[in-house]
Amino acid sequence: MENGHAAAEGEKRNLCDASAQKVDPGKPASLTWKRQLNSNGKIPVEFGLSFREISQLLPTGLRLLRHSKREAAKGRTAIFDFFKKHIITSDHGIPLGGIGSGSIGRSYRGEFQHFRLFPGICEEGPVLANQFSAFVSRPNGEKFSSVLCCRTPDIPRASTGSGIESWDWNLNGEKCTYHGLFPRSWTIYDGAPDPELTIVSRQISPFIPQNYKESSFPVSVFTFTLSNHGKTSADVTLMFTWANSVGGVSGLSGHHFNSNMMTKDGVHAVTLHHKMTNRQPPVTFAIAAQETADVHVSECPCFLVSGNSTDVSFTAKDMWDEIKKNGTFDQIGCNKTSPSEPGSSIGAAIAASVTVPSGSIRTVTFSLSWDIPEIRFSERSYHRRYTKFYGKLGDAAANIARDAILEHANWESQIGAWQRPILEDKRVPEWYPITLFNELYYLNAGGTIWTDESPPMQNLTAARERRFSLERSSSGYKNVNGIAHKNDMATEILERMASTYEKLCDPVSNSAFGTNLIQNGEENIGQLLFLEGTEYLMWNTYDVHFYASFALVMLFPKLELNLQRDFAAAVLMHDPSRMQIFSDGTWAPRKVLGAVPHDVGLHDPWFERNAYNLISTARWKDLNSKFVLQVYRDVVATGDKDFARAVWPSVYVAMAYMDQFDKDGDGMIENEGIPDQTYDTWSVTGVSAYCGGLWVAALQATSAMAHEVGDDESANYFWIKYQKAKTVYGGLWNGSYLNYDSSGNKSIQADQLAGQCKSVLWKCYSGSPSVLHFNLEHLLKSSKLKIIDKNVRYARACGFSPVIDGDKARKALEKIYEFNVLKVKGGTRGAVNGMLPDGRVDLTALQTKEIWPGVTYALSASMIQEGMEEMAFQTAAGIYEAAWSEEGLGYSFQIPESWDIHDHYRGLGYMRPLAIWAMQWALSKPKDLKEETHHEGIEDESYLRQHAGFSKVAHLLRLPEEESPRNTIQYLSDCL
Repeated sequence: MENGHAAAEGEKRNLCDASAQKVDPGKPASLTWKRQLNSNGKIPVEFGLSFREISQLLPTGLRLLRHSKREAAKGRTAIFDFFKKHIITSDHGIPLGGIGSGSIGRSYRGEFQHFRLFPGICEEGPVLANQFSAFVSRPNGEKFSSVLCCRTPDIPRASTGSGIESWDWNLNGEKCTYHGLFPRSWTIYDGAPDPELTIVSRQISPFIPQNYKESSFPVSVFTFTLSNHGKTSADVTLMFTWANSVGGVSGLSGHHFNSNMMTKDGVHAVTLHHKMTNRQPPVTFAIAAQETADVHVSECPCFLVSGNSTDVSFTAKDMWDEIKKNGTFDQIGCNKTSPSEPGSSIGAAIAASVTVPSGSIRTVTFSLSWDIPEIRFSERSYHRRYTKFYGKLGDAAANIARDAILEHANWESQIGAWQRPILEDKRVPEWYPITLFNELYYLNAGGTIWTDESPPMQNLTAARERRFSLERSSSGYKNVNGIAHKNDMATEILERMASTYEKLCDPVSNSAFGTNLIQNGEENIGQLLFLEGTEYLMWNTYDVHFYASFALVMLFPKLELNLQRDFAAAVLMHDPSRMQIFSDGTWAPRKVLGAVPHDVGLHDPWFERNAYNLISTARWKDLNSKFVLQVYRDVVATGDKDFARAVWPSVYVAMAYMDQFDKDGDGMIENEGIPDQTYDTWSVTGVSAYCGGLWVAALQATSAMAHEVGDDESANYFWIKYQKAKTVYGGLWNGSYLNYDSSGNKSIQADQLAGQCKSVLWKCYSGSPSVLHFNLEHLLKSSKLKIIDKNVRYARACGFSPVIDGDKARKALEKIYEFNVLKVKGGTRGAVNGMLPDGRVDLTALQTKEIWPGVTYALSASMIQEGMEEMAFQTAAGIYEAAWSEEGLGYSFQIPESWDIHDHYRGLGYMRPLAIWAMQWALSKPKDLKEETHHEGIEDESYLRQHAGFSKVAHLLRLPEEESPRNTIQYLSDCL
């Protein structure tokens, strides 16, 4: 069986039966992230620039400012919106919703905030009318009522108004504890508001590994467990209120309306229809509650949240007084649901009433859903994944809310089965599984979009402007090549490139490129977008995804493969449209043939790639290597031979493109004295530890992949190239670690073993037919999920060789730990990017003095792989202390790209920290892995033939000489 996904599908169908252990919603998981509701964490402090850094970056900044103004004039945002004022808090908790259907954040205090419902847009502030509230009455006349959220400064303490300020904001947060373990959270209200009643609110969203249906749903379910410790019964009403708003001032724009939905399957719902004013599609919310034999549900379809209205006279105060007096809305009748007027905002409420006898427990269940079937970009529109199951008409919110209430117990069983083995793993410190799961928040809250498989609706005029032809390259090839050889891979590559472009660049084609590489019989589950960072607006930034991708391949491998298909198709694409490069002011092609793009774009993703334009990424030295390494890992992880064959031409082309950067023909690429890699303010010259190691590993991966697809001659060719490059790379070793580069820079780079890490991690999954099953044993043991069939033949029986010998790798890791980790605040902040050999932090660039949490996690994975587990967890513990602990820097659920040695952050909410899943990947390796067998390549006639063909392909992919980088003096001259 060649495609390993079929086995996974069979296992997944049995998941519900295999993991049907009932989960108590009133009991938090065994390990969780905790906060008291009245706690006030440290507010994050943003980084600043030194005078030297300002002078260095000023020309770039001025160009960025001009670009931002030009984009704003077009109604578009720039990739770096440094001028937007953000609301910075430290109270973030588990966000709501599945993957790619929009996200709503929630603070641990209870506010609903950070509405990310549209591409690249976030309304950060809380909508304070969105609340749960509790009302309790006892037979002796005692009554208690409160919003289940601590009062904020935005709520006046004394008011005679008729808005939400009139509600009872008297929750004692000291008695209430929040527990978070993504995708679930629990809030325990212990004796609040009634001292003899404990309320536990459990929030759950459908984030379920290997589930490509419910995991896409825009919904969350809230189950309240009520425990009466008093001597008398308690009549309890829980109320859920929701404003007709998508955050910010949107609720005041007018023309919104609510409607009361009919009851079905015991679930009552109210829908709120929101009309957008900024070319975005309309939104429908639904709030719902389940009626049972014990629970009575009533609704208030519309009340006035703020402002004045001639049609809606039932105010927020009236609504509160009604439920406080009667415990239900049965007395209000059907109040008006006329459209709201501009300047006023409306909301809806749903209430569930239950009597809890003394010493008894009762449960009440609510849900919240939203329906935004369409995703609009500047040129094209798509439909979200969940519309495959609920339709594209925008009328599904109530059905989604109802189904979630009826099915959420099954979701929780599956989530519990997935998480339980890791939570119970005694090899790891307690903070690790908590952080491992909570870092997944970014797959929900990172602006994520998951499309269905249907083609986009597009502007055909714009599509015609994107036409591409390989005619010139093809004719150039013929002039150089002459007679084609029968088994010449280079010839086949060129022919397939021409064929692919004819299909991909047809102006009437509605395909989003990568989906064309899905083979017959393979399921298309749609495409995934997520932002590099919530402040760095680029979709699927590839140099960063290199670190984050472990989470996807382990949990949602089909999404990972589709993302890789998109980049495989992009390798074979050329976009000659020009864009300005901010670093030097020059103009360059947006995307060149053979180069892996930095990202898939911003305003027209998949079609207008490379939104990033600080530096021309056509000259970056890490992207192509990272593409090859990720693709090969994903082939091994999934066993998907169809995928391997489909992307192999792109792998070959990506490697051929890089040949131009081997200036001296020794097999090793050289950096060009500029920041031409993911550290895009840190210049590097010649052979480098980071890019060089990735290149050596990529050569080996290419050889292995060629073997996998049956191209043994290419496998031999790339293996010989790997051996030559590895020899050159070894020259960076100075006895203790790898020098930063070959120019004499001896900075100790925390990420110097990136190639070694990936090479050895990949090695773990080669050579044994049951390796991946072992890898996921701790992750998926109870649920019995598997990604591949045990009988799938792995890439190479010999496995991967390390980029540098194991003893050297361990010695380098010890040096990094001693210097980059322990010499920064006693090891409580993670690994600083650069340290000088004399023990001082490297201050030569903005990024040298930063700690990147994603890189620290990847470094820790390398340590685990080398058998240095204690050091690994001590290293990664610095990230936990800084970002997640109560005494830390306030970064929980908004982990930044970096913080510096002064504890100042850059880029809150970032993709790279998902790299913690590389640690889990490393922890799950087989313990009895045999050492790889070393092979010697043979430079025979087939090698010479392969070299001739490879060189011809590489020649056609070379950048023109005028695109060569310029030196610093030329940069400054251009800027002035």
